[in-house]
Amino acid sequence: MSGVAGAGTQERVRAVYLIETPWSLERAAAVMAGEQSTGTFTAVPGETDDLKLRHAAHVEHIEPLEPLAAPTLPGAATPPGHDGLYRRGRVTLSFPLHNFGPSIPNLLSAVAGNLYELQEFSGLRLLDLELPSSFAAAYPGPKFGVDGTRRLTGVQGRPLLGTIVKPSIGLTPQELGSLVYDMALAGLDFVKDDELNANPPFAPMEQKVQAVMEAVERAADVTGRKLMYAFNITGEIDEMKRHHDMIVRHGGNCVMVSLLSIGLPGLAHLNRYSEVPIHGHRNQWGMLTRSPGLGMSFTAYQKLCRLAGADHIHVNGLNSKFYESNESVTTSLQACVEPLLGGYKAMPVVSSGQWAGMAHATYAAAASVDVMHLAGGGILAHPGGPAAGCLSMKLGWEAAVRGIPLEQYAAEHPALMQAIAKFRGRQ
Repeated sequence: MSGVAGAGTQERVRAVYLIETPWSLERAAAVMAGEQSTGTFTAVPGETDDLKLRHAAHVEHIEPLEPLAAPTLPGAATPPGHDGLYRRGRVTLSFPLHNFGPSIPNLLSAVAGNLYELQEFSGLRLLDLELPSSFAAAYPGPKFGVDGTRRLTGVQGRPLLGTIVKPSIGLTPQELGSLVYDMALAGLDFVKDDELNANPPFAPMEQKVQAVMEAVERAADVTGRKLMYAFNITGEIDEMKRHHDMIVRHGGNCVMVSLLSIGLPGLAHLNRYSEVPIHGHRNQWGMLTRSPGLGMSFTAYQKLCRLAGADHIHVNGLNSKFYESNESVTTSLQACVEPLLGGYKAMPVVSSGQWAGMAHATYAAAASVDVMHLAGGGILAHPGGPAAGCLSMKLGWEAAVRGIPLEQYAAEHPALMQAIAKFRGRQ
């Protein structure tokens, strides 16, 4: 679906679902539309034809799919004389915008609220959203995105290459500063805190910011380039504001949040005052999407993240350590740069089990160099050290963009050959 709906005389939000039901698809879709707009389980006084005309959700399209012989999820109530089949289909509903206004929290109550609990369904998944232009007036979207991030890092014509602080937890601020200095000298464009490490008692944010930024500035004096470091400021609303302001005062150039921990309204609030790019990490995402018959697709979720202001959005990685298929990761990569409300382009972040040998596949999937490619062990555990690990990533991408097979390019570049020897068997 495109990102913009025609306004017409009544702006509407369109939502596409995958549903599974022991009832007919038509009945189930009608229940969805009624439950999430004017109706309930029985007729009530006041639900007039005029009210329904102005406020009812509409069933716009039903596309039948192959039925199943067993339910995906428990709890569905079967109709009398049920034939044992669970019917599946893609259903498009539309909702009048004036039911909830251009508000992400209330949008979610409409398109992803009590639907998941209705007894008519043995499976329900939000696949996509089409948002009217009124949302653009309410949510300015990413302030930096791809172009702003490239401007701050000085990286043009290739992906941004980076890593994650490892070990995730346990480094003192002084140890962290030393590590960051070494990584900056190694030639990395970007380093981020792990999602597990924000403002822990063993390494308070103020001490961490001072140590990291001193290391970043000292390395910049040597290299002439300033590393982008994403400080994890995930926390309470007021806490995030204090930490953001502290980071900016110390010359920091990026903050990171766990998107599901702070929620989309928390992200939008941060975006209102943020003076640096917002790096959006999607940890916990699996609980919303791993079941194919439940939750929502990343295609729908990333639109809301972009709307709320995420400049960078994690999309997992090809051949990663996680369960997600390469096809799903490719879809997520491409979704982040699909036009939305005339702009709102975010930088997709590829990570998890990555190394130089994944450049060819990632370039093919993204069809672009406008990605951030993060490798933890693929850089830090390179036999030649972090500098050789960073070089191997650059070489891998050079080969990919120039259409040269990995092994052929590695024959002329020892750092890439070492990466192949170390990491290929671990994919």
